[in-house]
Parts: sequence; C-alpha cells; structure tokens
Amino acid sequence: MFIRAALTLLLALTFAASPLFVEGFAGFDPAQFPVRIDNPPVQPAGYAFAIWGLIYLWLIAMATFGIWARSDHSGWDATRLPLIVSLGTGTPWLAVAVLSPVWATILIWVMLVSALIALVRTPQDDLWMLRAPIGLYAGWLTAASCVSLGISLPGFGIGPFDAEGWAIAALSLGLVITVAMLIARPSLMYGVAVTWALVAVLMRNGATTVGLFAIGAAVTVTALTLWRVRSSRS
Repeated sequence: MFIRAALTLLLALTFAASPLFVEGFAGFDPAQFPVRIDNPPVQPAGYAFAIWGLIYLWLIAMATFGIWARSDHSGWDATRLPLIVSLGTGTPWLAVAVLSPVWATILIWVMLVSALIALVRTPQDDLWMLRAPIGLYAGWLTAASCVSLGISLPGFGIGPFDAEGWAIAALSLGLVITVAMLIARPSLMYGVAVTWALVAVLMRNGATTVGLFAIGAAVTVTALTLWRVRSSRS
C-alpha cells in the first residue's frame, strides 16, 4: 500500500510539473489537421483552462495526505492504481499533444477512463481530501476528452458532421458520461468541473446552436449534481 501511495504522490508531482517543459500550449494547432478549423466551436473559452492550477494543487495535497495519514487505508488504496495509470499517462500528455493530436486524443481517453474508475472507487469518508480532488480531475477530463474528439474528427474531415455537428455530438457524449457518473458516484466537484467547461463553451460561442446546447447541458448537470449529492447524504 505504501509503495502505491508514494507512486501516486510522485506522479501527481510530475503531472503538475509537466507544463513547465512544454511552453505555450493552448490547445491543438489548427495546422496539425488536414482540414484547418481556426475556431473549433467545441473548444471552451481560454480562461477555463485555469482550472488546471486547482486540479494540480488538490491532487498533490490529496496524495500528500494519503501517504502521510492514509497509506494503509483500503478505501484510499483502491483508488491508487487507476490514479497511477491516469497520472502516469498524463505526465507526457502535453509533449505528445504538440506532436500528434491523434495520440493525444487516445491518451486523454486513457486518462479519463482510469480517472473515472478511481472516482467510482472512492469511499464515503474523507470526501474533501479524496473524492473531491479526483472528482474535479475526472470532471475536467470528461469535458477535455470529448472536446478533443470534437476537434479531431472534423479536423481530419471525418463525416457525417461538420465542426458544429461534431461539437454537438461531442457535448452530447460528455453529457451522457456525466449523467452516468453522477448516478454511479455522486460527486459535487465532478459536476462543478463539467459545468465549468460547459459554461466556457457558451462564453466562447455565445447564442449559437452550440452555445445554447452547452448552457442547456450545464443546467442539466448542475441540477443532477445537486440532487444526487443531496440524496446521497440523506
């Protein structure tokens, strides 16, 4: 158990340090795709990516507390292997993303699936030191993974949709995953992260089809999150 706890902390630190080695990454470069789309409608407004700072700090705090006070806790330990997979995959992700959107998309889905497994395994105790940071991380990955698809598919000219159609499809997929996760394991911060991303899509698009779909999805996620969290505590 201690080795897994130590490895989780180590990878949380390397994951948080990874932006220091890849300067100025602000999403996929349109020039990386055969079909150039300068402003993909599925991409959130730039301010939304500031959430990574909170995610990094909270994951480090979680892992530090885990090795100090919960190294032999079976509930905490159940989350560590999938977290090790997710953080280990996430550490080189930025370096991969500047080279290959295809591999970056594959890797971010590996990160997402393993993070969701970790979230499902979180116990009821230590909600703010375990479930909350994992939920925030997994929620943002849910949005980011679907955004990656919504950019890459039209960027490679894959039908049957255009960029707007793929944006709606990607947001719909994200909504389905979010609803399933909130039913399986209520997490306030998971819902907060997804809602944060959806509002940022609205802010980027305004009152367009994609923007209106995003705000409708945000309202749905907010309502479901509050209901599931409240019902899980009663």
